[in-house]
Order: sequence, then C-alpha cells, then structure tokens
Amino acid sequence: MFTKILIANRGEIACRVIKTARRMGIATVAVYSEADANARHVRMADEAVLIGGAEARASYLVAERILEAAKQTGAQAIHPGYGFLSENEEFAEACEQAGVVFIGPPASAIRAMGSKSAAKALMDKAGVPLTPGYHGDRQEPEFLAEQAQGIGYPVLIKASAGGGGKGMRRVDAAADFAAALASCKREAINAFGDDHVLVEKYVLKPRHIEIQVFGDTKGNCVYLFERDCSVQRRHQKVLEEAPAPGMTPERRAAMGKAAVDAAKAVGYVGAGTVEFIANQDGSFYFMEMNTRLQVEHPVTEMITGLDLVEWQLRVASGEPLPLAQSQLAIHGHAIEARVYAEEPEKGFLPSTGRLLHLAPPTESDHVRIDTGVEQGDEITPYYDPMIAKLIVWDHDRDQALARMRKALTQYRVVGVANNIEFLTRLVTCPSFANADLDTGLIEREEATLFPAAAAVPETAWLLAVLAELLHEAGAAEKSVERGSPWLGLDGWRLNGRGQRTIALRHGEVRQDVGVTAAAGGWELSVGDSRVFARGVLQGNGKLHAQLGERRVHAAVVIAAERRHVFVDGRAWPLARVDNLHTGGEGDEATGGLRAPMPGKIVALLAQPGATVEKGAPLLVMEAMKMEHTITAPANGTIKAFSYAPGDQVADGAELVEFEVTE
Repeated sequence: MFTKILIANRGEIACRVIKTARRMGIATVAVYSEADANARHVRMADEAVLIGGAEARASYLVAERILEAAKQTGAQAIHPGYGFLSENEEFAEACEQAGVVFIGPPASAIRAMGSKSAAKALMDKAGVPLTPGYHGDRQEPEFLAEQAQGIGYPVLIKASAGGGGKGMRRVDAAADFAAALASCKREAINAFGDDHVLVEKYVLKPRHIEIQVFGDTKGNCVYLFERDCSVQRRHQKVLEEAPAPGMTPERRAAMGKAAVDAAKAVGYVGAGTVEFIANQDGSFYFMEMNTRLQVEHPVTEMITGLDLVEWQLRVASGEPLPLAQSQLAIHGHAIEARVYAEEPEKGFLPSTGRLLHLAPPTESDHVRIDTGVEQGDEITPYYDPMIAKLIVWDHDRDQALARMRKALTQYRVVGVANNIEFLTRLVTCPSFANADLDTGLIEREEATLFPAAAAVPETAWLLAVLAELLHEAGAAEKSVERGSPWLGLDGWRLNGRGQRTIALRHGEVRQDVGVTAAAGGWELSVGDSRVFARGVLQGNGKLHAQLGERRVHAAVVIAAERRHVFVDGRAWPLARVDNLHTGGEGDEATGGLRAPMPGKIVALLAQPGATVEKGAPLLVMEAMKMEHTITAPANGTIKAFSYAPGDQVADGAELVEFEVTE
C-alpha cells in the first residue's frame, strides 16, 4: 500500500479522498491554484504545493506541474478525483512514464471510452445496446444536419469528448440545428479542447440510470448496483439515488452484465461508471462510460457500506477486489442532493461570493455532508460553484425522502444565492415523491418548482425584529460602558413606556414593526396585530423565540444590513432600513443589460442598430465552464455592444446599450 499520495484536484472530492487516506494512514499532498491558496483541501492535507494561476488551464490542467509536485514531495501515486485531468489518457501515460501510479484505469481504457463515438463502436462489437444515431468522424455541419434529419427529431447533439452536461444540446426542429451545433461545438472546444460531436435520437421521457463497476489487475470485475440520476437541469445532475426506484432484479442483472461487459471490453481497472438511457418500458441503451469516480458515488457507498476510495487505493496498489459479486448486497435507500451556489429562478446562473454563514445539518449514520468549503470561504468564478453534497440514508425510499426534507430545512447558507429551497420543493414535488422519474422532470414540474414570489409571512418580520432587539441587548451587555443609563434597553422614559419603530424591507415591500418595551420582553406590532415576544439568540444565529402563545425555533443571521431569517423551511433576506436615509433606491439606472456574473463574451448574436423583440438572443457569455445566452428584456433597439468576443467582463458590467420601444 502507498505511504503518500497526491490529489490532483480541489474542492469536495479532494477533501473526500484525504479523509479516506487519513483513515488508512496514508499521507496526502494537495495541489492548489492561486485562487485556492486557503482552500479547505489545502488546510486538510499534510502538504500542499502551488501549481499556478487561478484559472484551471493555468493550474489544475497543467500535467507537468502536477507531476513535478509529486516528484518534489515524494508522492508514490496520484488520485485525479473527477473532472480536470481525471479522464485524460495523456496524463495517465505521463504518470506511468514518471514512475508514479495513476489511481485510475489504464490509459488504453481511458482512450477507448474517451471518445463517445469510438466507445459506441466498441460497445456495438461487445453486444451492449446502443441508442440510434450518428457516431462517425465526419463533422461538416451540412452532413450532421442530414444525419439528424435521417434520425428524426428530436435529436441530441453531444460533445464526443465531453461530460458533466457540457457541450450538449437537445434540438427539436431542423431550423434550430445549425445554431445548436455551433453553440455545442464552442462549449466543447472550451471545456475539452475538442469540438467533435455525435448526434443521437433523443429518447422521450428517458431515465438516466448508471451502473457502478470496479475492476482489478487480476481480471476481476464486479458491478456495485445502480444509481438513478434522472433529475437534471441543463443536462447536469441535481438529485441522485440508489437503488433506482422500480428496478426489478432481472433488469438490474441485465444492466449489470452489460456494464461489466463494457468494462471488460476495454480491460478496465479501478472505479468506473457505465451510463445508460432507459425507456419507461425497461429497455436501455449504452450512453457513455465515465472512467473515474463519479460525483454521486456516496449513494452507492451508503447502500453497500463500502468505501469506494479505499477500493481505488487498494486496486491501484495491486491488491485484488475486496469482494466478489456474490458478496455484494443492497441495504436501504440513499439520496444525494447537490447544493450549489446558483439562482434557480434565473436559469440556474452561478453565484459567487463569500460564505458569510454556513450551517449544514448535523452529520450522523443517516446524514452525510461531502464539502470542500467552510464558513468564511469564497465561491469564486473560476470553478464549479458546488457548496456541498448532502446525502441521506434510511431503510426505504419514503424514510430517506423524509430524512432529505428535514436535512434541507436545516441547511443555512448566507453570502451567496443557493438552490436549497429549490431542492426542498424538488424532493417534495409529486413526480419525485412518487418516483415518476425522467430527465424532463424539472421542466414538467415547473409550476411547482418555480412558484410565484410569496409574501413575507408576519412571523418572519417579527423574528427579524426580535433578533435585532436581542442582538442590541447582547451588545449593550458586553459594552465597556455597561451600567451607563444611556445604554439601558429597558424602555424607560420620563413620561411613559418607550416606543420605537424598526423598518425592514424585502424587495420593494417595506414593513414597519412597532416595538414597545415590556416586562421580560417586547410588545411587537405589525399593522393592527400585536404580540408579546421574547427569546434567546445564540452565537450561531439560532433563535428560540416565543411569539404570544407560539414557540418558534428559527435562525436569524445578521450580515451587514441584511437579516436572513430561516423559518418553516424558507429563507427570507430582509434589509434593515435606515429611517434617516433620504436617497434613492439605487435602482434608477436604465437603458442597458448587465452581466449576471463574471465571465467571457463568446459571441455577439445581433448587430448594433438592429430592432429586436423581447426574448431575442443578443450575446453569449461563458462562465463557470457553461454558456449563457443574454436576451432582450423587451422590444427595442440595440444601440451598441460594450464588449467584443473574447473580452472578460465583471459581474454587473453593462453589456449592451439597449433602447426600449413602446
């Protein structure tokens, strides 16, 4: 077994590998970019080496620097994690040439499965079922359009060297094919350095089911059952679960055999995942093989009781698989939710910023948190905006769902936009709760998942004000002038009880809350409603409150002018209003479209001076490895573009000078 390994990755997967290595007594070396100098994986590792600039192409994608770090620190093996160089056959070969063990499959297996089109041909020979489509080498747009017409719409264009939902477009009509192909190729070349694509029949209401496989150097290969990853947005997974709901033993055995056959066809060693598109009738087609550990591997670990990273280390060191197929069994049900810094209501745009407050649910045998960040860390625009993976386990799916719902309501994040409330709605929506699964579930449940903005409940206003009062009282207690009558908050006044008003705002809604001091607390009034309030505010924001006859356990996090109220499974960011401020609202600027995040201009889709309708595409930005189309907010005229393709833009930068017409 190795005594020291280097992890050629960052974030939660680097932290995940470090945990297992530490348990096995293996020393770890982290590598980091300039943007990750104080990242959690750097803090956790025994050693850390700077390998380059903030962008991945200047650091985590530079094989030579990673190998030099391994040589410098005496690491015997490199764990690539997922993403970056994990499926790069040239890196695997370079490791071998440098005398460092690559903790993954041989380069030949990565090469065979790295091209989706080549892999399809190989799987066809191995007898693995394939989706109808064109998987050849010809890439002329006109030829690919002809193939799509022959296959029949809808079709799916996919980057041959891709993964993670990047370089993938569904096309429903011939008129849309050229634009989708161009966008797909741009995204593919930026993400993978290869714009080769394939075109396949888009299976209507498909399920995405994948099989975890494991091979060793002795010729053994097993499957560790399946995961259902059907719930996706923009072809990226949001929820994963194991085992797949409705899976029969016969179908599981058939899919498992097909996955093992696929792995054996390329001489596979280590952890890999064979992904299938499955019809509702039970038929299934090979989609691709990911020659690495998957993001969603924890659900497999939870139902098998195994540590897949440990298996990786043992197999890479030359040991045989720890268990045979007959010794593997499923226990209970597990669900994983990916907690992202993003805004679901804005097309899942990534969010960046500092994690001012981060309080995940308590971990236990039923609840697991895999994360690469802690409170105070920053979500930057350079990498995937994942905050954590929340994994729950219980004896059956219904109990696991209940665990997930509870855990999500306990998760508190302040500092960046996040998808926690969206995930809460997702796991409770009828389709997911009843296991009516397919890759279009989010679109199908749009009304439930993206409801109209709700009014702030009276309880949230009251809790925010109560927290404010308790915070003031606590500050007064700690003051060096403690004992001064001028700092007393008991409401004493010369001619009666002290009264004041605290004003809060949510968006354009302002709420004045009247405060009157009372014995043991305060009397709070919202409109004609009055209630006696008292409570205890803890240092982590937890608020144990009594509002009249009701006791409420909530949290209120104070960050600058914001009071983030977490109650009844919702988060309400309320702003404290300065009653002496007489300026404007800060929203008067008009006439332009601004960048929703930092990024790079990829293409301009219209001409200055053109008259366009609301929703017309104006330009394409790339941020966090994904393309985002900026559209016209109303009918109007494009006066000018502020940037050209290739330009980097900051968050909030004015992109287009736009004149609205009536």
